[in-house]
Amino acid sequence: MSPLLLLLLTVFSLFSSSLSQPSPPSAILIDCGASSSSVIDGRQWQSDENFVSSGTPKNVSDQVLDEILFTVRSFPLNLDGTRHKFCYVTSVSRGWKYMIRTTYYYGGVNGKGTSPPVFDQIVDGTLWGIVNTTADYADGLASYYEGVFLAQGKSISVCIASNSYTTSDPFISALELVRLDGTLYNSTDFSTVGMSLVARHAFGYSGPIIRFPDDQFDRFWEPYSLNSTVPNNRKLEVSGFWNLPPSRIFNTDLRATQVQPLEFTWPPMPLTKATYYIALYFAHDSDSMGDGSRVFDVSVNGITYYKELSVTPAGAVIFASRWPLEGLTTLTLSPRSGSNLAPLINGGEMFELVPLGGKTLVRDVTAMNAIKSSFKNAPADWSGDPCLPKNYSWSGITCSEGPRIRVVALNLTNMGVSGSLAPAVAKLTALSSIWLGNNSLTGSLPDFSSLKRLESLHFEDNRFTGNIPSSLGGVPHLRELFLQNNNLTGQVPNNLLKKPGLNLRTSGNPFLTQPSR
Repeated sequence: MSPLLLLLLTVFSLFSSSLSQPSPPSAILIDCGASSSSVIDGRQWQSDENFVSSGTPKNVSDQVLDEILFTVRSFPLNLDGTRHKFCYVTSVSRGWKYMIRTTYYYGGVNGKGTSPPVFDQIVDGTLWGIVNTTADYADGLASYYEGVFLAQGKSISVCIASNSYTTSDPFISALELVRLDGTLYNSTDFSTVGMSLVARHAFGYSGPIIRFPDDQFDRFWEPYSLNSTVPNNRKLEVSGFWNLPPSRIFNTDLRATQVQPLEFTWPPMPLTKATYYIALYFAHDSDSMGDGSRVFDVSVNGITYYKELSVTPAGAVIFASRWPLEGLTTLTLSPRSGSNLAPLINGGEMFELVPLGGKTLVRDVTAMNAIKSSFKNAPADWSGDPCLPKNYSWSGITCSEGPRIRVVALNLTNMGVSGSLAPAVAKLTALSSIWLGNNSLTGSLPDFSSLKRLESLHFEDNRFTGNIPSSLGGVPHLRELFLQNNNLTGQVPNNLLKKPGLNLRTSGNPFLTQPSR
């Protein structure tokens, strides 16, 4: 398919206005591994203890200046090679877009001389990407990853997950979720994709990262300057009605030294083969325009991106919602005939589009969380989506294939689980088997009559009490019912004793009696 057929491209004006000091964005700022909340650079950071149920807080052994990097939360590597995820779950406003930023600074938390682990990060049921901090850490730098995702429910889970590359425990230093204005990136269908930041630069700029308060959503605009370009240290007050770039990025630019094409590599690293969102920002101060005109074509790797862009003091942004790229990318700004001012560019953003991985059926998620709450020591990786991504389902959970993801089997045999079994298990109507043998579960057995697909129940070697529900006799496909070695009372229901083809085991319940004949 031609790249041009995938292109959705438009241009918007940026109106000049006087900006007041923005208030801090609506954000959840989590200092991972910290034992208490703190105020850093005027913003309130929370301890992560109320957002995650597993992992170990650790102090980094390196000397660092940024307070956010003092601590990490570390998660256990699975020695058996299985993939487990460990999730931060935060309450959000359903239907809003969120910028999610994860920060990682290894700091030798797995021991001096050990390399930083390479692992996955996940948002809800979507594999966001691979975290590899090795190069940054070798340069004494922290690594950050930023994405934009839609809140499809009342919570978002951001997960750290071991993969086949991991050789030591995964970790995280900080997690931020910032609610975005509805206009931002609104050409993207966030019901099908998320966006993972590849590059965001202020062109012609060579200072520290531009962020809040210049960017009201605390997005990071990194410096990008070339020796062949002329920075323009003007003071413009440009703000956009769309994507809301900070006015400060328009204070500098990359520009050709003459009325000739400006060509440069951006982003400064090769790209994996994927589809990308690109937004480019342009503006010029009126004092130096005179009677001149600045009109040029924009191309990406030799393919026309936008024709006859006229840059004025009002400014403009052009964007492509879907553009296929691979390898190094070259931007070219080519003056049009009659244009007597050199082409320039002020800023750019590029995101890789990440196909969403779907979600487990909400009813099943609710039921599994209720079961988790009823256990006193649920498996450590029971957080986030129970089934997705596919290779990261909860321990002991088997899920269905296809567009409608359901929990179809629960097997926690010999996993040291205590507590009780929540009645919400009856909501998991796709279950074919429940194996909870050889644990320390107590309480009564729930009503399983709604589980029409149930074939096998293994509750042996626990501490269940109360009667055996007679409703089990009405479960049509039940073939195994193992209840031996519990503390059940009353009589074994007649309809179970007479159920054809049922393998029923009830020995080892000293207070359980057989019905009189």
